[in-house]
Amino acid sequence: MSHIRLPAGSSGPMEFDVFYEPDKRNHGLPHTPYKSCMVPRPIGWISTRSRSGKVNLAPYSQFNNLGYEPGYLMFSGGGQFPDGGRKDSVINAEESGEFVYNMAPYALREAVHLTSQITDPEVDEMKAAGLTPAPARLVKAPLVAECPISIECVYYTTLILPGHDWSSTHHVVVGRVVGVHIKDEFIGPDGKIDILKIRPLARLGYTDYTSVESVFSLDLREDRRDYLTWGLSGGR
Repeated sequence: MSHIRLPAGSSGPMEFDVFYEPDKRNHGLPHTPYKSCMVPRPIGWISTRSRSGKVNLAPYSQFNNLGYEPGYLMFSGGGQFPDGGRKDSVINAEESGEFVYNMAPYALREAVHLTSQITDPEVDEMKAAGLTPAPARLVKAPLVAECPISIECVYYTTLILPGHDWSSTHHVVVGRVVGVHIKDEFIGPDGKIDILKIRPLARLGYTDYTSVESVFSLDLREDRRDYLTWGLSGGR
């Protein structure tokens, strides 16, 4: 709940702090600030194929890398609207044993937004968004041909995080990385991925997004440079 305090040892102007307990929903603000406190969040544009062969494509901002050598990544799906059941991506990944992460660039922001709003499992989101499915090498789920990077995964496990009700229960799907696709045009002269050319999308809070438009590097300690470079790069 919002409250007012005076700076320690000062009789000057008051400053405002916000402290709230999420379970009590007592932040006193027009919208909950929770997701805005952890930004930017990369978007995992997850493609799967159902048992019947239907393609599903959905973006997840509760998504990230979990490790390397071998690589693991995760996406977390809340309750499906309106019944609170599992998201189609979760069901398909669990039943088929595979899924693909596609990097969402700024150029495809409208397609990302469109696929986030389709909940009918009978609708092919790729087709609805005017995107092109491309065959993967090792899994049956398709890649998004227009994406600069796609990563093939085999299903590893699901962690269920209980919510206050079924609609807020989250299914955290973890996959083991088995294949990585990078388009040549996004590899720079230095052999590194040209992130600024891609401009990956990321989620902020509320209905806001951002994209990567600047990059900077920091020097590493000389005595640990090789080791730290190996870890920061994600292995060999």
